[in-house]
Amino acid sequence: MMRFTTATAAIAALVLSGSAFAQTALEDLDRSDWPDAITVGTASQGGTYFTYGSGWANLVQEMLGISASGEVTGGPVQNATLVQTGELGFGMVTMGPAYEAWVGESELAPGMEHTDLRAMFPMYMTPFQCIALEGTGITSVSDMEGKVVGVGPAGGTPGTYWPRFLETLGVTVDARYGGAGDLAGQLQDGLLDAFCFAAGLPISAFSQVDAQVPVTYFAFTEEEQAQIVEAFPSVSAFTIPADTYEGLSEDQLTVAMWNFAITNASMPDSLVYGIMEVVLGNHEMMMQIHRAAEETVPENYVNDSFLPFHPGAVQWYQEHGFEIPEDLQG
Repeated sequence: MMRFTTATAAIAALVLSGSAFAQTALEDLDRSDWPDAITVGTASQGGTYFTYGSGWANLVQEMLGISASGEVTGGPVQNATLVQTGELGFGMVTMGPAYEAWVGESELAPGMEHTDLRAMFPMYMTPFQCIALEGTGITSVSDMEGKVVGVGPAGGTPGTYWPRFLETLGVTVDARYGGAGDLAGQLQDGLLDAFCFAAGLPISAFSQVDAQVPVTYFAFTEEEQAQIVEAFPSVSAFTIPADTYEGLSEDQLTVAMWNFAITNASMPDSLVYGIMEVVLGNHEMMMQIHRAAEETVPENYVNDSFLPFHPGAVQWYQEHGFEIPEDLQG
């Protein structure tokens, strides 16, 4: 288990400035059935999940006064199962793996319908993107044919979907699995020809490589993008802006999935309500954690079409003027 500390000072300053809010909106929550501590399942270090998830866990700790931390995991596929079984109280998922878990088609726990999962708040969209060292000459997905390619951790969103995408496009690679930071290091060491990942923008592991050596970013052609969108209903067309990285000179076409924070149906309503207030009620603080939090706004709840929302989350949405459909009230 690892705690996120990098942004602690900035968050603490913002919490102090918003202390009146904390004392008035959160002090009256019923804490009688709260656990002593909570843990948020994130993903590997070097990816957006770890920074974002550990960050909001730290913010919850600061504002709710409950011990909270982020834990390194294999990513969304594993997070869904760990939350379903109660091994983790909270997790973060992309909606593709979440749906597969919901209907019992998880690669990690096949046949187990994850019916105790409950949605909380929308996070951001996860775009899929690749990077290669400039000297390799790899500038497109088709250039990776026969190459050694890192695809993220097994059980994570990129590790699950990049192999499927490449198979759909007829591109055969020698896929290597691992955490974002580890694969970025292997890329720099010449052990990988390319590294394909998926995370909120900017992907910190990509930025770290870009800061040290010349790189080439690439994703899909217009035809490849259309082919992937048609084959995978859980993804949407997405454009990565040219100003996302210093080494990216033009917009790139790709696909993306929405991410949501989840919990178990048994989690106390008041705790979930308090977390919703902390995260969705303090957008400036969330933006201090990661730029991807720009999309962490309540209006984006509509991007969940199947996973029931936790009653504590439903209460928060309704009190703030958002109507959750009855079939999504869990």
